[in-house]
Amino acid sequence: MMRLWTETRAASAAEFALVLPAALLLLFGVIDVGRYVWILNQYEKAVQLGARYAVATQVVATPLKTADYSLITCPGASGPLKAGDTICAEAMRPLTCTSTECTCASTPASGVCSAASGTTFNSAAFDNIVSRMRVASKRIGPSNVLIEYAGSGIGYLGDPGRTSDCTTSTSGGKTVVPPECQLPDIAPIVTVKLTGLTYRPITLSLFEDALVKYPTFSYSLTMEDGDGAVAS
Repeated sequence: MMRLWTETRAASAAEFALVLPAALLLLFGVIDVGRYVWILNQYEKAVQLGARYAVATQVVATPLKTADYSLITCPGASGPLKAGDTICAEAMRPLTCTSTECTCASTPASGVCSAASGTTFNSAAFDNIVSRMRVASKRIGPSNVLIEYAGSGIGYLGDPGRTSDCTTSTSGGKTVVPPECQLPDIAPIVTVKLTGLTYRPITLSLFEDALVKYPTFSYSLTMEDGDGAVAS
């Protein structure tokens, strides 16, 4: 019996068996942290790609092209905007576009709502932005993407910009530009966001609902084109 208590030939195996679970947990924990950060960087790059694409191509909120700001009185102004006046940021109500619709913010109550119907949006433009973002990560789907437009204080009333290949007409001595050919008077701030993204750690793979939520990713730029005839 005393020989059994003093036997040490299997001690290393016993110690290894005790240490192995902790060592594997540490190893996979390091791998998990590395994968989490790597995927996080992909999502950050995705919103950058999406925003850069969104500001140089067709706007998702189609009515933004024909929104009328002529009845808006900007802070400090004596009356409504006139042709050639700078359009203040307050003239436009923020709006958010998902994969199915664009809706205006409930506050502030003033300002032009460029998507009053709640469903008027360019689905092809939205899909193109999502496709561009998926260059950075195939994990991104349309339901994860939000595109927001907000007033920037850039742009002026009556901006005559339009695509070069559009056919115009004349009515009453005035040039008439078809709505599909018009560009927005305003140059809004475009924010592309990613939401609802999760990560499943290897160390918690035995638990079906063990998911780690990623934060909301966003990137903003001021609209440059709003047409896309050249940029796309």
